[in-house]
Amino acid sequence: MPRNRQSKSDLFKGRHFEQEIIVLCVRWYRRYKLSYRDLVEMMAERGLSVAHTTILRWVRRYTPEFDKRWSRFSVQAGTSWRVDETYVRIRGQWAYLYRAVDSAGKTVDFRLSPQRNVASAMAFFRKAVRSQGRPPKTITLDGYAASHRAVRELQQQGMLAELNRPGFCRGSIL
Repeated sequence: MPRNRQSKSDLFKGRHFEQEIIVLCVRWYRRYKLSYRDLVEMMAERGLSVAHTTILRWVRRYTPEFDKRWSRFSVQAGTSWRVDETYVRIRGQWAYLYRAVDSAGKTVDFRLSPQRNVASAMAFFRKAVRSQGRPPKTITLDGYAASHRAVRELQQQGMLAELNRPGFCRGSIL
């Protein structure tokens, strides 16, 4: 599947600031807990006059493209996943949080869902496998039956290979 990626010159075409300034502001905003006004001040110290709304537009415009380009340098999670779901409150709304971590504790992926059922568990596993580019060799699950059923169905569909040791653990691993 070919990626629809713009060339670097097309990506910054027609911008009033040089690409190095744009990349620097977006990277600093994403990496460090800086506000747009902090970045305006930092650019002013370097002799550049930039409005905070301009930096806001850069972040919104370039973050998806930078994520695509930078994701190839990220380290993949391990092949042994521990999966759990829990009920969390986000902005006053209750939702189920599905999360997988590898044996080193690195988050593989997560998904918020309004329901806790087989379809939600399957959607989570599909998303996690797609984000990693490969299925895990082992999965450790909690006692929730829908997650076990989702793994079995995905194995039957061929999305998850036969696991070395489909596990079960009591209690939460989050």
